[in-house]
Amino acid sequence: MPKTTPPAVTLPAEQARAFLVSHLALAAPVHPPGAEGVRALLRHLRHIQLDPLDVIGTNADLVALARVDGLVRGDVYRHLYPGHAFEHWAKERCLLPADAFPHYRERSLEAPWWRHATRLERLPATVLGAVLEELEAHGPLTAAELTDHGAVDPLDWSGWKGTAKATTMALEVLWTRCDIVVCGRTPGGKRYDVPRRALPEVAHVSPGYTTEEGFMRWALGERVEAAGLLSRAAGAHWSMLSPVRGSALPEALVREGVLEEVVLPDSPRRYLTPAGFRSRPVTAPDERMRIVGPLDPLLWDRTLVKQLFGFEYVWEVYKPGEQRRWGWYVCPLLHRGQLVGRLEARVKEDVLSVEKLWREKGVKLDDAALDEALARHARACGARKVRRPRARVG
Repeated sequence: MPKTTPPAVTLPAEQARAFLVSHLALAAPVHPPGAEGVRALLRHLRHIQLDPLDVIGTNADLVALARVDGLVRGDVYRHLYPGHAFEHWAKERCLLPADAFPHYRERSLEAPWWRHATRLERLPATVLGAVLEELEAHGPLTAAELTDHGAVDPLDWSGWKGTAKATTMALEVLWTRCDIVVCGRTPGGKRYDVPRRALPEVAHVSPGYTTEEGFMRWALGERVEAAGLLSRAAGAHWSMLSPVRGSALPEALVREGVLEEVVLPDSPRRYLTPAGFRSRPVTAPDERMRIVGPLDPLLWDRTLVKQLFGFEYVWEVYKPGEQRRWGWYVCPLLHRGQLVGRLEARVKEDVLSVEKLWREKGVKLDDAALDEALARHARACGARKVRRPRARVG
């Protein structure tokens, strides 16, 4: 007789907030400092979303700096590459732990991502073979260090142009297929190599399944661990797994006891969470204020952020200036388990300059804790001074 789906657990908002902050390692440091801590953090979070903008550190820097001591800007890449991480599509483009690579390699054979077929139509097969052969022989290499194979028709996404270089497009195809991986990030660009050198411990490991469903079961479990509370409603938190959301798989995993379903008071939304989450220890927030990156997993689901923290957040970096409510690259401030404000800052020469500071209405922002957070972040960014406004703006 088939199992019935267990009823959803009602989780009070205060408990849900404490669980989420603790689960995402934002309550207090739980990992060692330095390289060991960054590697443990990636295994813990499963996904660290990537973005190329580097204003006060990239998003990956901000995710790591909020959670691991003993780091400076760029350490997240230096400590993970090569051997401990690779990049691929998850919650958009992410740093993923090395043990996820066999799953992606298996998946890439069945259902390539990111307009892969269109690239193959425009790219001569001889170029793909030549680029892979050169990386096999001489990697790791950046696109600029590889042989130039001429031009191709670029892809066009509503006016955004992709590369017109055949070599770079070949790298995109080979990377999507997991024939090569990103094994470093430098000012000269991403460095690529073949998996047997960049990820030697996992390059030939089998994921233990050969079906599309096998990958989706694994990937949904990873996404739920990465999010902590994954809303079953549509949204950016599903990203590359959007087709799974409306399938029978989430219900099946709840029925099997692999996942649990949670509801919050006064909300019609249902959330998926790891099985046994209530028995996991919840770390109490420390006194440290944290600067939260705009693509931190805490902020993936803006509706959940609004419900649990009373905090409205929209990343406005791609909005025209006149349409922004706050600013271009604005980061929330987390203190004692609450989102208490937001700031827009830049590193200019040797100064971390806070250009705007917003204090949440009805929430006290601790200026001493903010000063400590800014001084800590300035050191990580190589800045010697901090400048900040004292008054509320906006």
